[in-house]
Amino acid sequence: MENSQIQQASKKAKLLDILGTWIGVVPFFIFIFVFLIMPSTNLFIGAFQDYQGNFTFENIIGLKDPAILKAYSVSLQVSIITSLVGCVFGFFVAYAITIGKAPKWMRNILMTFSGLAANFGGVPLAFAFIATIGRTGFITAILKNICFPDAAGVLSCPMDIYKNGFTLYGVLGLTLAYTYFEFPLMVLIITPALEGLKREWREASDNLGANSVQYWRHVAFPVLWPSILGAGLLLFGSAFGAYATAQALTGGSIYLVTILIGQQIRGDVLGNPNLGYALAFGMVVIMSITIAGYTILQRRTARWLKS
Repeated sequence: MENSQIQQASKKAKLLDILGTWIGVVPFFIFIFVFLIMPSTNLFIGAFQDYQGNFTFENIIGLKDPAILKAYSVSLQVSIITSLVGCVFGFFVAYAITIGKAPKWMRNILMTFSGLAANFGGVPLAFAFIATIGRTGFITAILKNICFPDAAGVLSCPMDIYKNGFTLYGVLGLTLAYTYFEFPLMVLIITPALEGLKREWREASDNLGANSVQYWRHVAFPVLWPSILGAGLLLFGSAFGAYATAQALTGGSIYLVTILIGQQIRGDVLGNPNLGYALAFGMVVIMSITIAGYTILQRRTARWLKS
């Protein structure tokens, strides 16, 4: 009798342990199911349906439309440019606060700023850029008032960026806005990889007579390359999927895929929600490839740093 009670108590304790282990992640799985799996399933189904709900490939075939291909092209161009700029700029900032032996207070400031700026996007970011370098922005006003008399005595204002062809509301302005949150994200991602470079590797390189360039070419960069590529893919995905910043900054004048999707599914009479689903399906395919590449590269980096 006592053995039976002990076994029941043991089973009850094990059950409570299992429940205690999984009860904390239940809200997470509910959230993923409601806000990721269900919308994704609806998206995939809608991409292959017409207005009547019948199966069709017309929406997928419609992606060959020149306007849609142009939207994908512009989105890819902006994403690639901003990811490259963010990678280079962010790498050097991370290098300065790790291997470059910048003061600790500077490291703390830059890491705090990177954590904030990497999550600063959407309408607030667009408003910040409009207030700063928009047509009536305060930096634009300062530059506009920097004038000098030329040889003929006529007042010239060479720093007037809008007279020189710049516009915040085009691809260049959007690239600047995206870079604002791209390079801090690069700093956050690449800093642990730079810190993972072992001092013994540099000492062994020096003992073998290698200079700094040879060390970085033959030791450091081969180790860091998967991490840099993975970070670049993550930056690309972050820019490729951005919507609110572009919409608020340009008012939809730039033909990005995300803006085109919004135009199709917002409920206008001329919109085609199923075509919007197909556009989103194309984005999901590109993002899936990006995430898969990032995951593979991160695993390779982890193996290097653990060895």
